[in-house]
Amino acid sequence: MAEKKIEHPTVEERASRGKESRQKTPVSSHTGWIPASDRPDPIALLEKQNQTREQDLVPVRHGRMLVSPFAFYRGAAKIMAADLKDTPRAGLPSQLCGDAHLSNFGVFASPERNLLFDLNDFDETLPGPFEYDVKRMSASFTIAARNNAFTKDETRDVTLTAVRAYREAMAQFAQMRTLDIWYARLSEEQLVEAIDLAVASQKGKALKKAAKRMGQTARQGLEKAHARDNLQALSKLAERVDGSYRIVGQPPIVIPARELADVYGMSGDEVAHLIREQFRSYRATLQDDRRYLLEQFEVIDVARKVVGVGSVGTRAYIALLKGRDQQDPLFLQVKEATRSVLEDHLPKSKFRQPGERVVQGQRMMQAASDIFLGWTKGVQDNRFLYWRQLRDMKGSAVVEVMKPRGLTFYASACGWTLARAHARSGDPIAIAAYLGKSTKFDVSIADFSERYADQNEKDYQAFTDAVRTGRLEAIHGV
Repeated sequence: MAEKKIEHPTVEERASRGKESRQKTPVSSHTGWIPASDRPDPIALLEKQNQTREQDLVPVRHGRMLVSPFAFYRGAAKIMAADLKDTPRAGLPSQLCGDAHLSNFGVFASPERNLLFDLNDFDETLPGPFEYDVKRMSASFTIAARNNAFTKDETRDVTLTAVRAYREAMAQFAQMRTLDIWYARLSEEQLVEAIDLAVASQKGKALKKAAKRMGQTARQGLEKAHARDNLQALSKLAERVDGSYRIVGQPPIVIPARELADVYGMSGDEVAHLIREQFRSYRATLQDDRRYLLEQFEVIDVARKVVGVGSVGTRAYIALLKGRDQQDPLFLQVKEATRSVLEDHLPKSKFRQPGERVVQGQRMMQAASDIFLGWTKGVQDNRFLYWRQLRDMKGSAVVEVMKPRGLTFYASACGWTLARAHARSGDPIAIAAYLGKSTKFDVSIADFSERYADQNEKDYQAFTDAVRTGRLEAIHGV
Protein backbone atom coordinates (compact mmCIF):
# COMPACT_ATOMS: atom_id res chain seq x y z
CA MET A 1 0.00 0.00 0.00
CA ALA A 2 1.45 3.34 -1.07
CA GLU A 3 2.28 5.75 1.71
CA LYS A 4 0.09 8.85 1.80
CA LYS A 5 1.97 11.95 0.74
CA ILE A 6 1.80 14.69 3.36
CA GLU A 7 1.89 18.22 2.00
CA HIS A 8 2.98 21.26 4.01
CA PRO A 9 1.81 24.44 2.24
CA THR A 10 2.94 27.80 3.56
CA VAL A 11 0.71 30.10 5.58
CA GLU A 12 0.33 32.31 2.52
CA GLU A 13 -0.69 29.36 0.35
CA ARG A 14 -3.25 28.22 2.91
CA ALA A 15 -4.74 31.71 3.15
CA SER A 16 -4.86 31.94 -0.65
CA ARG A 17 -6.80 28.69 -0.75
CA GLY A 18 -9.44 30.17 1.54
CA LYS A 19 -9.67 33.35 -0.51
CA GLU A 20 -10.01 31.36 -3.74
CA SER A 21 -12.82 29.36 -2.13
CA ARG A 22 -14.49 32.63 -1.23
CA GLN A 23 -14.44 33.61 -4.91
CA LYS A 24 -15.84 30.24 -6.07
CA THR A 25 -18.40 29.95 -3.27
CA PRO A 26 -19.20 33.45 -1.94
CA VAL A 27 -20.27 33.57 1.69
CA SER A 28 -23.48 35.18 0.49
CA SER A 29 -24.31 31.96 -1.42
CA HIS A 30 -25.52 30.41 1.84
CA THR A 31 -28.40 32.88 1.80
CA GLY A 32 -31.77 32.06 0.28
CA TRP A 33 -32.01 28.33 1.01
CA ILE A 34 -35.09 26.58 -0.30
CA PRO A 35 -35.83 22.84 -0.16
CA ALA A 36 -34.93 20.86 -3.28
CA SER A 37 -37.73 20.11 -5.70
CA ASP A 38 -37.05 16.39 -5.28
CA ARG A 39 -36.71 16.57 -1.51
CA PRO A 40 -37.45 13.15 0.00
CA ASP A 41 -40.42 12.64 2.29
CA PRO A 42 -39.04 13.38 5.80
CA ILE A 43 -41.35 10.81 7.39
CA ALA A 44 -40.12 8.13 5.00
CA LEU A 45 -36.54 8.91 6.02
CA LEU A 46 -37.44 8.37 9.66
CA GLU A 47 -39.26 5.15 8.80
CA LYS A 48 -36.18 3.89 7.00
CA GLN A 49 -34.07 4.57 10.09
CA ASN A 50 -36.58 2.74 12.24
CA GLN A 51 -36.21 -0.50 10.27
CA THR A 52 -32.97 -1.43 12.03
CA ARG A 53 -33.97 -0.17 15.49
CA GLU A 54 -35.44 -2.08 18.40
CA GLN A 55 -39.09 -2.11 17.44
CA ASP A 56 -40.45 -1.88 20.99
CA LEU A 57 -38.54 1.41 21.41
CA VAL A 58 -39.46 3.09 18.11
CA PRO A 59 -42.73 4.49 19.59
CA VAL A 60 -40.68 5.89 22.49
CA ARG A 61 -38.46 7.70 20.01
CA HIS A 62 -41.51 9.15 18.26
CA GLY A 63 -43.01 10.23 21.58
CA ARG A 64 -39.86 12.12 22.52
CA MET A 65 -39.71 13.83 19.12
CA LEU A 66 -43.34 14.90 19.44
CA VAL A 67 -42.63 17.16 22.41
CA SER A 68 -41.78 20.20 20.26
CA PRO A 69 -40.24 21.28 16.93
CA PHE A 70 -36.94 21.52 18.82
CA ALA A 71 -37.21 17.93 20.09
CA PHE A 72 -38.11 16.84 16.56
CA TYR A 73 -35.03 18.61 15.17
CA ARG A 74 -32.81 16.74 17.63
CA GLY A 75 -34.01 13.45 16.16
CA ALA A 76 -33.98 14.58 12.53
CA ALA A 77 -30.26 14.50 11.67
CA LYS A 78 -30.96 12.19 8.74
CA ILE A 79 -33.48 14.63 7.30
CA MET A 80 -31.08 17.57 7.55
CA ALA A 81 -28.23 15.54 6.05
CA ALA A 82 -30.38 15.07 2.95
CA ASP A 83 -31.05 18.81 2.81
CA LEU A 84 -27.42 19.83 3.30
CA LYS A 85 -26.16 17.77 0.36
CA ASP A 86 -27.42 20.41 -2.08
CA THR A 87 -26.13 23.46 -0.18
CA PRO A 88 -23.03 25.47 -1.20
CA ARG A 89 -19.60 24.17 -0.11
CA ALA A 90 -16.35 26.07 0.10
CA GLY A 91 -14.35 22.88 -0.40
CA LEU A 92 -12.62 23.19 3.00
CA PRO A 93 -13.14 19.92 4.87
CA SER A 94 -12.76 19.13 8.55
CA GLN A 95 -13.86 16.34 10.84
CA LEU A 96 -17.58 16.90 11.38
CA CYS A 97 -19.57 16.16 14.49
CA GLY A 98 -22.40 15.44 12.07
CA ASP A 99 -25.06 16.35 14.63
CA ALA A 100 -23.77 19.59 16.15
CA HIS A 101 -27.06 20.90 17.55
CA LEU A 102 -26.82 22.89 20.76
CA SER A 103 -27.90 20.03 23.05
CA ASN A 104 -24.91 17.98 21.92
CA PHE A 105 -22.56 20.31 23.79
CA GLY A 106 -21.90 19.93 27.50
CA VAL A 107 -19.41 19.47 30.30
CA PHE A 108 -17.47 16.38 31.33
CA ALA A 109 -14.30 15.46 33.15
CA SER A 110 -10.93 15.37 31.43
CA PRO A 111 -8.51 12.55 32.32
CA GLU A 112 -6.88 15.05 34.69
CA ARG A 113 -10.29 15.41 36.46
CA ASN A 114 -10.86 18.95 35.25
CA LEU A 115 -14.29 19.96 34.00
CA LEU A 116 -14.33 20.90 30.30
CA PHE A 117 -17.03 22.24 27.95
CA ASP A 118 -17.04 20.49 24.58
CA LEU A 119 -19.01 18.57 21.98
CA ASN A 120 -20.20 15.29 23.45
CA ASP A 121 -22.03 13.28 20.78
CA PHE A 122 -20.30 11.83 17.75
CA ASP A 123 -22.63 9.14 16.44
CA GLU A 124 -22.71 10.85 13.02
CA THR A 125 -19.08 12.04 12.86
CA LEU A 126 -17.43 12.01 9.43
CA PRO A 127 -15.01 14.21 7.46
CA GLY A 128 -16.87 16.73 5.33
CA PRO A 129 -17.62 20.40 4.56
CA PHE A 130 -17.22 22.52 7.69
CA GLU A 131 -20.40 24.43 6.79
CA TYR A 132 -22.54 21.36 7.56
CA ASP A 133 -21.78 21.55 11.28
CA VAL A 134 -22.11 25.33 11.38
CA LYS A 135 -25.55 25.16 9.78
CA ARG A 136 -26.71 22.31 12.02
CA MET A 137 -25.58 24.29 15.09
CA SER A 138 -26.93 27.69 14.04
CA ALA A 139 -30.32 26.36 12.97
CA SER A 140 -30.64 24.64 16.35
CA PHE A 141 -30.29 28.01 18.09
CA THR A 142 -33.00 29.55 15.90
CA ILE A 143 -35.33 26.61 16.59
CA ALA A 144 -34.58 26.58 20.33
CA ALA A 145 -35.12 30.33 20.61
CA ARG A 146 -38.47 30.05 18.88
CA ASN A 147 -39.33 27.15 21.17
CA ASN A 148 -38.61 29.42 24.15
CA ALA A 149 -40.93 32.11 22.73
CA PHE A 150 -38.17 34.64 22.01
CA THR A 151 -39.02 37.60 19.81
CA LYS A 152 -37.84 37.57 16.20
CA ASP A 153 -35.04 40.01 17.01
CA GLU A 154 -33.95 38.00 20.07
CA THR A 155 -33.93 34.82 18.00
CA ARG A 156 -31.83 36.41 15.28
CA ASP A 157 -29.39 37.86 17.84
CA VAL A 158 -28.84 34.46 19.44
CA THR A 159 -28.21 32.82 16.06
CA LEU A 160 -25.85 35.57 14.93
CA THR A 161 -23.94 35.24 18.19
CA ALA A 162 -23.30 31.54 17.58
CA VAL A 163 -22.02 32.10 14.04
CA ARG A 164 -19.99 35.19 14.95
CA ALA A 165 -18.34 33.29 17.81
CA TYR A 166 -17.38 30.54 15.36
CA ARG A 167 -15.97 33.01 12.82
CA GLU A 168 -14.03 35.09 15.34
CA ALA A 169 -12.65 32.01 17.09
CA MET A 170 -11.48 30.57 13.78
CA ALA A 171 -9.67 33.85 13.07
CA GLN A 172 -7.90 33.46 16.42
CA PHE A 173 -6.95 29.85 15.72
CA ALA A 174 -5.57 30.90 12.33
CA GLN A 175 -2.99 33.00 14.19
CA MET A 176 -2.02 30.29 16.68
CA ARG A 177 0.76 27.75 16.60
CA THR A 178 -0.20 24.17 15.77
CA LEU A 179 0.29 22.71 19.24
CA ASP A 180 -1.51 25.64 20.86
CA ILE A 181 -4.59 24.83 18.79
CA TRP A 182 -4.38 21.19 19.80
CA TYR A 183 -4.18 22.03 23.50
CA ALA A 184 -6.89 24.73 23.41
CA ARG A 185 -9.91 23.97 25.59
CA LEU A 186 -12.75 25.69 27.41
CA SER A 187 -12.33 24.88 31.11
CA GLU A 188 -14.68 25.36 34.03
CA GLU A 189 -12.53 28.25 35.26
CA GLN A 190 -12.77 30.00 31.88
CA LEU A 191 -16.54 29.50 31.81
CA VAL A 192 -16.95 30.99 35.28
CA GLU A 193 -14.67 33.90 34.36
CA ALA A 194 -16.70 34.59 31.23
CA ILE A 195 -19.92 34.49 33.26
CA ASP A 196 -18.51 36.96 35.76
CA LEU A 197 -17.47 39.29 32.95
CA ALA A 198 -20.94 39.07 31.43
CA VAL A 199 -22.51 40.00 34.78
CA ALA A 200 -20.07 42.88 35.37
CA SER A 201 -20.65 44.32 31.90
CA GLN A 202 -24.39 44.78 32.39
CA LYS A 203 -25.65 48.30 33.03
CA GLY A 204 -28.82 48.92 34.95
CA LYS A 205 -30.25 47.16 37.97
CA ALA A 206 -32.66 44.91 36.06
CA LEU A 207 -30.04 43.70 33.59
CA LYS A 208 -27.51 43.03 36.34
CA LYS A 209 -30.10 41.07 38.29
CA ALA A 210 -30.97 38.95 35.23
CA ALA A 211 -27.29 38.33 34.52
CA LYS A 212 -26.67 37.27 38.12
CA ARG A 213 -29.53 34.76 37.90
CA MET A 214 -27.96 33.37 34.74
CA GLY A 215 -24.62 33.06 36.52
CA GLN A 216 -26.17 31.31 39.51
CA THR A 217 -27.95 28.81 37.25
CA ALA A 218 -24.72 28.08 35.37
CA ARG A 219 -22.76 27.58 38.59
CA GLN A 220 -25.42 25.23 39.94
CA GLY A 221 -25.16 23.21 36.73
CA LEU A 222 -21.39 22.94 37.11
CA GLU A 223 -21.71 21.86 40.74
CA LYS A 224 -24.27 19.23 39.74
CA ALA A 225 -21.88 17.90 37.09
CA HIS A 226 -19.15 17.46 39.72
CA ALA A 227 -21.51 15.20 41.66
CA ARG A 228 -22.33 12.96 38.69
CA ASP A 229 -19.80 10.21 39.30
CA ASN A 230 -19.88 6.41 39.56
CA LEU A 231 -20.93 6.37 43.21
CA GLN A 232 -23.83 8.68 42.44
CA ALA A 233 -24.81 6.44 39.52
CA LEU A 234 -24.67 3.43 41.84
CA SER A 235 -27.15 5.06 44.20
CA LYS A 236 -29.49 5.97 41.32
CA LEU A 237 -29.31 2.88 39.13
CA ALA A 238 -28.52 -0.07 41.38
CA GLU A 239 -29.68 -1.94 44.46
CA ARG A 240 -27.87 -4.26 46.83
CA VAL A 241 -29.10 -7.86 46.89
CA ASP A 242 -27.40 -10.58 48.97
CA GLY A 243 -24.34 -8.40 49.45
CA SER A 244 -23.86 -7.50 45.77
CA TYR A 245 -25.15 -4.65 43.63
CA ARG A 246 -27.31 -5.15 40.57
CA ILE A 247 -29.01 -2.71 38.21
CA VAL A 248 -32.63 -1.89 39.05
CA GLY A 249 -35.22 -2.29 36.31
CA GLN A 250 -37.13 0.83 35.25
CA PRO A 251 -38.97 -0.41 32.13
CA PRO A 252 -39.00 0.56 29.36
CA ILE A 253 -36.07 2.92 30.05
CA VAL A 254 -33.87 0.45 31.95
CA ILE A 255 -34.28 -3.32 31.58
CA PRO A 256 -31.67 -5.54 33.29
CA ALA A 257 -30.22 -8.42 31.28
CA ARG A 258 -31.98 -10.91 33.54
CA GLU A 259 -35.31 -9.54 32.24
CA LEU A 260 -34.44 -9.35 28.54
CA ALA A 261 -35.46 -12.87 27.54
CA ASP A 262 -38.68 -11.72 25.87
CA VAL A 263 -36.90 -8.98 23.92
CA TYR A 264 -34.03 -11.02 22.48
CA GLY A 265 -35.32 -14.57 22.71
CA MET A 266 -32.51 -15.67 25.02
CA SER A 267 -32.07 -15.97 28.74
CA GLY A 268 -30.67 -13.19 30.88
CA ASP A 269 -27.62 -15.35 31.59
CA GLU A 270 -27.00 -15.74 27.85
CA VAL A 271 -27.26 -11.98 27.30
CA ALA A 272 -24.88 -11.28 30.19
CA HIS A 273 -22.41 -13.87 28.87
CA LEU A 274 -22.42 -12.27 25.44
CA ILE A 275 -21.79 -8.84 26.94
CA ARG A 276 -18.84 -10.21 28.91
CA GLU A 277 -17.40 -11.63 25.68
CA GLN A 278 -17.91 -8.24 24.09
CA PHE A 279 -16.16 -6.66 27.05
CA ARG A 280 -13.03 -8.69 26.40
CA SER A 281 -13.04 -7.70 22.72
CA TYR A 282 -13.56 -4.06 23.61
CA ARG A 283 -10.63 -4.03 26.04
CA ALA A 284 -8.33 -5.03 23.18
CA THR A 285 -9.03 -1.69 21.45
CA LEU A 286 -7.65 0.35 24.38
CA GLN A 287 -4.10 1.56 24.95
CA ASP A 288 -2.06 -0.84 27.07
CA ASP A 289 -2.14 1.30 30.22
CA ARG A 290 -5.89 1.82 30.01
CA ARG A 291 -6.50 -1.83 29.26
CA TYR A 292 -4.50 -2.74 32.35
CA LEU A 293 -6.58 -0.32 34.41
CA LEU A 294 -9.85 -1.75 33.08
CA GLU A 295 -8.72 -5.33 33.71
CA GLN A 296 -8.87 -4.55 37.42
CA PHE A 297 -12.65 -4.29 37.13
CA GLU A 298 -15.11 -7.13 36.56
CA VAL A 299 -18.57 -6.93 34.99
CA ILE A 300 -21.27 -7.78 37.54
CA ASP A 301 -24.46 -6.66 35.76
CA VAL A 302 -25.74 -5.39 32.44
CA ALA A 303 -28.95 -3.65 31.34
CA ARG A 304 -30.50 -2.08 28.29
CA LYS A 305 -30.89 1.67 28.81
CA VAL A 306 -32.72 4.10 26.52
CA VAL A 307 -30.82 7.32 25.87
CA GLY A 308 -31.34 10.65 24.10
CA VAL A 309 -33.83 11.46 21.37
CA GLY A 310 -32.19 10.63 18.05
CA SER A 311 -30.53 7.50 19.45
CA VAL A 312 -33.68 5.90 20.86
CA GLY A 313 -34.15 2.46 19.35
CA THR A 314 -30.51 1.83 18.56
CA ARG A 315 -29.01 -0.75 20.88
CA ALA A 316 -27.75 0.88 24.06
CA TYR A 317 -26.69 -0.74 27.30
CA ILE A 318 -25.04 0.04 30.60
CA ALA A 319 -22.60 -2.26 32.34
CA LEU A 320 -21.91 -2.17 36.08
CA LEU A 321 -18.35 -3.13 36.97
CA LYS A 322 -16.76 -3.70 40.36
CA GLY A 323 -13.18 -2.84 41.30
CA ARG A 324 -11.64 -3.63 44.71
CA ASP A 325 -15.04 -4.01 46.42
CA GLN A 326 -18.71 -3.09 46.17
CA GLN A 327 -17.94 0.57 46.88
CA ASP A 328 -15.57 0.79 43.90
CA PRO A 329 -18.01 0.87 40.97
CA LEU A 330 -17.55 1.80 37.33
CA PHE A 331 -20.44 2.28 34.92
CA LEU A 332 -19.79 1.93 31.21
CA GLN A 333 -22.21 2.81 28.44
CA VAL A 334 -22.34 0.61 25.36
CA LYS A 335 -23.98 2.20 22.31
CA GLU A 336 -24.68 0.89 18.86
CA ALA A 337 -22.78 2.60 16.06
CA THR A 338 -24.43 2.62 12.64
CA ARG A 339 -23.46 4.29 9.39
CA SER A 340 -23.33 8.06 9.74
CA VAL A 341 -26.33 9.78 8.17
CA LEU A 342 -23.77 11.84 6.26
CA GLU A 343 -22.49 8.71 4.51
CA ASP A 344 -25.66 8.74 2.39
CA HIS A 345 -24.29 11.86 0.68
CA LEU A 346 -20.53 12.11 1.42
CA PRO A 347 -17.66 9.66 0.85
CA LYS A 348 -17.89 6.68 3.18
CA SER A 349 -15.75 6.53 6.29
CA LYS A 350 -12.25 5.09 5.95
CA PHE A 351 -13.07 2.99 9.02
CA ARG A 352 -14.95 -0.17 8.10
CA GLN A 353 -16.13 -0.53 11.70
CA PRO A 354 -18.67 2.21 12.59
CA GLY A 355 -17.71 1.99 16.26
CA GLU A 356 -14.14 2.87 15.40
CA ARG A 357 -15.42 5.73 13.21
CA VAL A 358 -17.22 7.22 16.22
CA VAL A 359 -14.27 6.79 18.60
CA GLN A 360 -11.64 8.15 16.23
CA GLY A 361 -13.84 11.09 15.25
CA GLN A 362 -14.42 11.93 18.90
CA ARG A 363 -10.72 11.79 19.68
CA MET A 364 -10.01 14.08 16.75
CA MET A 365 -12.56 16.73 17.71
CA GLN A 366 -12.58 16.79 21.52
CA ALA A 367 -9.98 18.65 23.53
CA ALA A 368 -9.75 15.63 25.85
CA SER A 369 -11.57 12.33 25.49
CA ASP A 370 -12.74 9.58 27.82
CA ILE A 371 -9.88 7.21 28.67
CA PHE A 372 -12.22 4.24 28.22
CA LEU A 373 -13.36 5.03 24.66
CA GLY A 374 -13.24 1.84 22.60
CA TRP A 375 -15.23 -0.25 20.17
CA THR A 376 -16.21 -3.79 19.27
CA LYS A 377 -18.33 -5.73 16.83
CA GLY A 378 -21.77 -6.72 18.00
CA VAL A 379 -22.99 -10.29 18.31
CA GLN A 380 -25.31 -10.08 15.32
CA ASP A 381 -24.12 -9.45 11.78
CA ASN A 382 -23.84 -5.79 10.82
CA ARG A 383 -24.10 -4.64 14.44
CA PHE A 384 -21.31 -2.53 15.87
CA LEU A 385 -20.76 -0.93 19.26
CA TYR A 386 -18.67 1.66 21.01
CA TRP A 387 -17.96 1.95 24.73
CA ARG A 388 -17.39 4.87 27.08
CA GLN A 389 -18.01 5.89 30.68
CA LEU A 390 -21.66 6.46 31.55
CA ARG A 391 -21.18 9.25 34.08
CA ASP A 392 -17.93 11.09 34.42
CA MET A 393 -18.94 14.52 35.72
CA LYS A 394 -21.15 14.90 32.67
CA GLY A 395 -23.68 17.70 32.49
CA SER A 396 -25.74 19.57 29.92
CA ALA A 397 -27.64 22.83 29.83
CA VAL A 398 -31.42 22.83 30.16
CA VAL A 399 -31.97 24.79 26.97
CA GLU A 400 -35.75 24.78 27.18
CA VAL A 401 -35.79 27.14 30.19
CA MET A 402 -33.10 29.57 29.01
CA LYS A 403 -33.86 33.28 28.67
CA PRO A 404 -32.36 35.36 25.82
CA ARG A 405 -29.31 36.44 27.83
CA GLY A 406 -28.48 32.90 28.92
CA LEU A 407 -28.98 31.36 25.48
CA THR A 408 -26.85 34.11 23.92
CA PHE A 409 -24.01 33.34 26.32
CA TYR A 410 -24.39 29.63 25.57
CA ALA A 411 -24.34 30.34 21.82
CA SER A 412 -20.99 32.08 22.18
CA ALA A 413 -19.52 29.08 24.03
CA CYS A 414 -20.84 26.62 21.45
CA GLY A 415 -19.59 28.66 18.49
CA TRP A 416 -16.08 28.89 19.96
CA THR A 417 -16.05 25.18 20.78
CA LEU A 418 -17.13 24.08 17.31
CA ALA A 419 -14.47 26.29 15.73
CA ARG A 420 -11.82 24.76 17.97
CA ALA A 421 -12.93 21.25 17.00
CA HIS A 422 -12.77 22.12 13.29
CA ALA A 423 -9.41 23.87 13.68
CA ARG A 424 -7.88 20.64 15.02
CA SER A 425 -8.80 18.56 11.98
CA GLY A 426 -9.26 21.16 9.24
CA ASP A 427 -7.21 24.13 8.07
CA PRO A 428 -8.02 27.10 10.32
CA ILE A 429 -6.01 29.49 8.15
CA ALA A 430 -7.94 28.60 4.99
CA ILE A 431 -11.30 28.53 6.77
CA ALA A 432 -10.66 31.88 8.47
CA ALA A 433 -9.68 33.43 5.12
CA TYR A 434 -12.90 32.11 3.63
CA LEU A 435 -15.07 33.41 6.48
CA GLY A 436 -13.51 36.88 6.30
CA LYS A 437 -13.57 39.68 8.85
CA SER A 438 -16.98 41.15 8.13
CA THR A 439 -20.37 39.87 9.29
CA LYS A 440 -21.42 38.70 5.81
CA PHE A 441 -20.99 35.01 6.67
CA ASP A 442 -22.87 35.46 9.95
CA VAL A 443 -25.81 37.11 8.22
CA SER A 444 -25.88 34.51 5.47
CA ILE A 445 -25.95 31.58 7.90
CA ALA A 446 -28.57 33.32 10.05
CA ASP A 447 -30.75 33.61 6.93
CA PHE A 448 -30.27 29.89 6.25
CA SER A 449 -31.14 29.11 9.87
CA GLU A 450 -34.38 31.06 9.75
CA ARG A 451 -35.44 29.37 6.53
CA TYR A 452 -34.48 25.94 7.83
CA ALA A 453 -36.37 26.54 11.07
CA ASP A 454 -39.46 27.26 8.95
CA GLN A 455 -38.96 23.96 7.12
CA ASN A 456 -38.40 22.11 10.38
CA GLU A 457 -41.77 23.36 11.62
CA LYS A 458 -43.42 22.02 8.46
CA ASP A 459 -41.67 18.67 8.92
CA TYR A 460 -42.74 18.59 12.56
CA GLN A 461 -46.34 19.19 11.52
CA ALA A 462 -46.09 16.35 8.98
CA PHE A 463 -44.66 14.18 11.75
CA THR A 464 -47.51 14.97 14.15
CA ASP A 465 -49.99 14.26 11.35
CA ALA A 466 -48.33 10.89 10.73
CA VAL A 467 -48.79 10.00 14.39
CA ARG A 468 -52.36 11.29 14.45
CA THR A 469 -53.36 9.26 11.39
CA GLY A 470 -51.67 6.09 12.64
CA ARG A 471 -48.84 6.00 10.12
CA LEU A 472 -46.43 6.23 13.05
CA GLU A 473 -46.96 4.94 16.58
CA ALA A 474 -45.90 7.05 19.55
CA ILE A 475 -45.66 6.52 23.30
CA HIS A 476 -45.81 9.80 25.20
CA GLY A 477 -44.00 10.83 28.35
CA VAL A 478 -41.30 8.14 28.44
